[in-house]
Amino acid sequence: MQALLRAALRMGCRYRVRMFQLGKFECRWEHCGIQSKGVVVKVDLVIRNGVVVDGTGAAQTRADVVVSGDRVVAIEANWVGEAVRTIDAEGKLVTPGFVDIHTHLDAQLAWDPIGTSSCWHGITSVALGNCGVTFAPVANDQGAREFLAEMMESVEDIPRAAILEGLPWDWTGYDGYLSWLDRLPKGPNVGGLVGHCAVRTAVMGERGIDEAPATADDLAAMTRLVDEAMAAGALGFSTSRTFLHKIPDGRCVPGTYAADDEMLAFADVLGKHGYGIFEGAYRLGEKDRDLSKTAHEVWLMGEMSRRSGGRPVSFALTQVDHRNDIYSAVIAMTKEQNSLGANLRPQTTSRGIGILFGLHNRSPFDRFPAWRELRALSLPDRLLFIRNGEKRAALIADVGNGDSSFDATKAWVLLPGEARYDCLDADSLAAHASRRGVSAVEAFLQIADETNGAAIINIPFLNQSMDAVEAMLDDPVVTLGLADAGAHVGMIMDSSQPTYFLTNWIRDRKRWSIEEGIRRLTSDTANLFGFTDRGTLKVGGFADINVFALDDLRLPTPTYVHDFPNGAGRYIQGSAGYAHTIVNGQSFMENGQHTGSLAGSLVRRAKQRDS
Repeated sequence: MQALLRAALRMGCRYRVRMFQLGKFECRWEHCGIQSKGVVVKVDLVIRNGVVVDGTGAAQTRADVVVSGDRVVAIEANWVGEAVRTIDAEGKLVTPGFVDIHTHLDAQLAWDPIGTSSCWHGITSVALGNCGVTFAPVANDQGAREFLAEMMESVEDIPRAAILEGLPWDWTGYDGYLSWLDRLPKGPNVGGLVGHCAVRTAVMGERGIDEAPATADDLAAMTRLVDEAMAAGALGFSTSRTFLHKIPDGRCVPGTYAADDEMLAFADVLGKHGYGIFEGAYRLGEKDRDLSKTAHEVWLMGEMSRRSGGRPVSFALTQVDHRNDIYSAVIAMTKEQNSLGANLRPQTTSRGIGILFGLHNRSPFDRFPAWRELRALSLPDRLLFIRNGEKRAALIADVGNGDSSFDATKAWVLLPGEARYDCLDADSLAAHASRRGVSAVEAFLQIADETNGAAIINIPFLNQSMDAVEAMLDDPVVTLGLADAGAHVGMIMDSSQPTYFLTNWIRDRKRWSIEEGIRRLTSDTANLFGFTDRGTLKVGGFADINVFALDDLRLPTPTYVHDFPNGAGRYIQGSAGYAHTIVNGQSFMENGQHTGSLAGSLVRRAKQRDS
């Protein structure tokens, strides 16, 4: 028996001993393939012969990964035992599942439980409730629900009708919202941040939208709601302070003008709990020529972190061509605050954030009168329209005669096939037009005609310089985020970020090692947002796993579909090369196809599990 026990422990086996009458006992062997008295107990899954990149940044190793239930129970070479299922990972990497810390899948998961397009890019865990925009807390009346839905549509371009019809709205407090998320069948694991916009609206109503400061009673009520949300398991608190986020009537979202004392009051709440993260969209460079206001914003984030006992603050950081100095200045300010005891982590993307245009949805020329008729048609009828010589000529002439500010040198053509986001001059619409000897608008129509409407025009408006993206990603203080899955569905498609990061930066440019690339996508984001026991392949950790060959990864051009409630349209983007994505020990995606498994769980943060 002792020899058997030692062998089991070497294999990562857990065991239970049940005592019976007369001093008899029974050992129930779990999570190993050990034979005892002729009985072989099988593990659920073994992934054999793969190259393990564990997510910590440590050197890759060749090993078998053994899974029983929802946990990894062994990682070792030539593991001896039997399994219900074996995956041969010869020639492939075996990594932790990727953790996306910036999504707006809050509503979409209700009608799309696998979380497309994220599920096609190795994502196994997502954070909801970013940018202060959440669906709880909310007053128990239709008007309050409609306001939150309309705000989400205005800020994140998620259809209001889909939100109102797709969610049960059977909660008022954030604890009730988390209970619904817990019950919801879902493919990925999900954790939620409680949003400032919802909290302020629940307490202050209409007053919460404008610049009037919160009263002492308001602060007491708001901090009580955040305290309750944290106690219920929220990952942290999110806010929006940028002037870019508006409600439908054009005013900034609740919380934009919150005074310093209000933000620091929320810091006290997280400090009391001793866990959680602050996330936000802050005013960095907005209406701020000398960056003095930006410096105050970064100081405020630093003070929130210090006041809360060192809780991390993660915020959006991007580059724009017209103020190319801001991102580097903010990184310098961040490091200064961190040297004073703060824990600030800017997050950015692995490529430009671009608005997508095409014949299937919006075009770059929709503001011209002749194009309005085209916009009202279905895609097949649009193709017929532009193939009519007279009508095509009218479209071209309308743009040529108008005052167009459209810059074809900053618009890049994504042809059907593998998507390119490196913004090479040769891929610009202007270059295509020059090679064809026609105007930019005529080139757009010709390309749309030739590709049956599948070609896309990508116009980056944030992270416009790939050199700047590289510089940000190269700084250890910056984390990978801002993929915005589930948001701006008719305008952008950035949830494919992991695949682009791995193919462009790791495989093709060899800018960072595969170990560092996987760490950025897994443990760095998981640890920052509190996805405990995820983001790392380790014995005892949750079995969220990807199996793929780096050379096999491909990223096709986005497509436009009408699969949201009420037929609303959106961009989606698949991938090729992910052989297996496993969530909590169950096969979730195989070669881009959903297996039917919905093993995702709710991730609640609690002090005793803080890492």
